[in-house]
Amino acid sequence: ASFPLLCFRSPLVTPLVFGLLLQASPTQLSTITQPNFVLLLADDLGIGDVGCYGNDTIRTPNIDRLAKEGVKLTQHIAAAPLCTPSRAAFLTGRYPLRSGMDATNNYRVIFWNAGSGGLPPNETTFAKVLQQQGYSTGLIGKWHQGVNCESRNDHCHHPLKHGFDYFYGMPFTLISDCQPTETPEMDRAFRRKLWLSTQMIGLLTLTAVLGRLTGLISVHWKTLTCLAAFSLLFFLSWFSSYGFVQYWNCIMMRNHGITEQPMVTDRTTSLILRESISFIERNKHKPFLLFLSFLHSHTPLLTTEKFLGRSRHGLYGDNVEEMDWMVGQVLDAIDKEGLKDTTLVYFASDHGGWLERQEGGRQLGGWNGIYKGGKAMGGWEGGIRVPGIFRWPGVLPAGTIIDEPTSLMDIYPTVVHLAGGAVPQNRVIDGRDLLPLLQGAVVHSEHEFLFHYCGVHLHAVRWHQKDTGAVWKAHYVTPIFSPPGAGACYHRGFCPCFGEGVTHHDPPLLFELLQDPSEAKPLSADTEPLFDTVIRKIGRAIEEHRRTLTPVPEQLSVSNVVWKPWLQPCCGTFPFCWCDKEGDN
Repeated sequence: ASFPLLCFRSPLVTPLVFGLLLQASPTQLSTITQPNFVLLLADDLGIGDVGCYGNDTIRTPNIDRLAKEGVKLTQHIAAAPLCTPSRAAFLTGRYPLRSGMDATNNYRVIFWNAGSGGLPPNETTFAKVLQQQGYSTGLIGKWHQGVNCESRNDHCHHPLKHGFDYFYGMPFTLISDCQPTETPEMDRAFRRKLWLSTQMIGLLTLTAVLGRLTGLISVHWKTLTCLAAFSLLFFLSWFSSYGFVQYWNCIMMRNHGITEQPMVTDRTTSLILRESISFIERNKHKPFLLFLSFLHSHTPLLTTEKFLGRSRHGLYGDNVEEMDWMVGQVLDAIDKEGLKDTTLVYFASDHGGWLERQEGGRQLGGWNGIYKGGKAMGGWEGGIRVPGIFRWPGVLPAGTIIDEPTSLMDIYPTVVHLAGGAVPQNRVIDGRDLLPLLQGAVVHSEHEFLFHYCGVHLHAVRWHQKDTGAVWKAHYVTPIFSPPGAGACYHRGFCPCFGEGVTHHDPPLLFELLQDPSEAKPLSADTEPLFDTVIRKIGRAIEEHRRTLTPVPEQLSVSNVVWKPWLQPCCGTFPFCWCDKEGDN
């Protein structure tokens, strides 16, 4: 970052600097310039679905090529086991409960484009820092961090309010409701509760009206009006959850404008790929950040005809192979523009594969390899251990494998540092700069402890004992699998974070992950001499961690996740929302 200043200080300094640079290695040269960043984030991809992580039946040659030409992390951890909180942590470098993006209830993700919750405007994303450093910043694909706060067009949670110059994609997330031929996916339990609440409020309103008319109850007309309004709101929320999900949630946007409502799923993949390559081409002459947030491999597994039936794992395998092809197309675009040596490419998944996602005997969710559990499970490795690959030719040593605890939150300080920026000093940043570890300048990750949350509930803690290399993990809460021993919550569809669906452990279950990565055999004081020492050490770390937490507004509270008609993004006149601007073009 200081190089341009040095060059123009004096005629005497310039030859000296030039001579030193001629002798410098390519690695040293590259680290003093602002590289481009291409961040590739898959959706619901299991670590066991990728060739370079052990899958020998789903073909992922392009992702595998990234690992061969770069650094592969084998202990890369998501900060949450679900989309919304995990992505909030990725964008901010902070545990999601610090920004209010983790839930105290069962509504653990953003449910509607017309909810009022989302990534708070006072959070600083890595895109915002890079924007201030002169980068062109683009987000293509999935957002799922909210849209509006108080009105239909305030866009307070929108990507363009969080440091991105350009956005094309889904403000929500891909769901089966977006594909008319698929079984609706929007939370069926949520719909049942919404209907029950509608009936209860309606009955209360009716009782109050009858009591007022007969003189049995003294109720003010303003109170009745409020009750009637609530009844109508809950009824509209319930009704819209059936009849209008495709129109309300399955939309595509370019910057602040809606381009498709509902989205035309047959062309979504090609449009996202086209937009990604176009962004690289438009910004090749200046530093850029491209965050390609794939809709693959989330249900309904949108897959073009070219890839249908190609894999040995049905539609899910076809979808993963198509995503790998998209990765290859983006890498080809980087090569074509001569940007390979000046671009840091990163590939990961937002969390583990969804084991319970099945339909008609078909497995529609991912595979997490040898690791127990999956999506929605905050403690077990299968829900949070994900692929993590970095490539930067000439700077990062090719073919390197690092088995150290790292986090998706680490992308924040790593990218900010390389761009010449500074992480915010007025808040806790939980991520750590990975560059020294990736380059081999240090042996161990900076993370001593990682805290594994399910919603706001702490389920497990990982301790990296650096003097011995051991990686201990203590589980304080685990989900109850159904049926028993099945390895997932098949009867529920998702494993819960609290309540009757979990077991609390005192003392906690303890595993040493290097010896038992599948978390199959819990240790005890009888079998592990260090058991009490490890549990005490982790307990003290939890106390210190909790002292760093401060209360913030809950973005995923029921009042924030419920559908609000006045916040519904609409192409047209509400409620008649429809447009197809891509088709018109």
